[in-house]
Amino acid sequence: MSTPILVCTNLHKSYRKDVPVLKGFHWEVPRGRIVGLLGPNGCGKSTLIKIISGLLAPDDGTVAIDGELRSERSNAVISYLPERTYINAWMKVEELIRYFADFYADFDENVARKMLSELNIDVSAKLKTLSKGTKEKVQLVMVMARKAKLYLLDEPIAGVDPAARDYIISTIIGNYNPEAAVIITTHLIHDVEPMLDEFAFMAPGGKILLSGVADDVRAEQGKSLDELFREVFKYVP
Repeated sequence: MSTPILVCTNLHKSYRKDVPVLKGFHWEVPRGRIVGLLGPNGCGKSTLIKIISGLLAPDDGTVAIDGELRSERSNAVISYLPERTYINAWMKVEELIRYFADFYADFDENVARKMLSELNIDVSAKLKTLSKGTKEKVQLVMVMARKAKLYLLDEPIAGVDPAARDYIISTIIGNYNPEAAVIITTHLIHDVEPMLDEFAFMAPGGKILLSGVADDVRAEQGKSLDELFREVFKYVP
């Protein structure tokens, strides 16, 4: 059996001493899977993703990526989509493509241009002239055009209209490296459920209440992940 692409061991993180965001957090993610990290707002999903990506340091515990402890070298195999738009508004889309091509050795410029064309996004347009939803689409295209080993997508569909969600979901499914893994954080479970291979329900305090293979759990429980999520979190504060 291959080594999991991601192993989180005994992670602790607090912003205030009396309010732990993660407390003894353990989690493993296998390769070749699309995994939903599902939980209500404020449960620690984004904090965990930032720790995995290297933007935050845990107070204690370890993160291993591709069989090695997280380091600056790990950044080369991670493609990260943050919850908020971070691209420079003064740039043109074309300039952003060249920036990613220069910065990331695994960036596929042809894939990026194909996706942008399918979205009818003009590469000569300045990012500041684009709508918030279109900027988010551009950012997702840049992330998914990399041949990474681990994709971290933090609320990728939260800020776009329902029509665009279908394209975003198909983009994720159709463009990630099948030897890699995709982690999607969201509270919009109904929209992402059809694409998920596995899931983990995360509660406030950074606890995994339930996890598993999506199809197996649906068959065993006789209900969708969305229905199961509502049931599990009904009495969780």
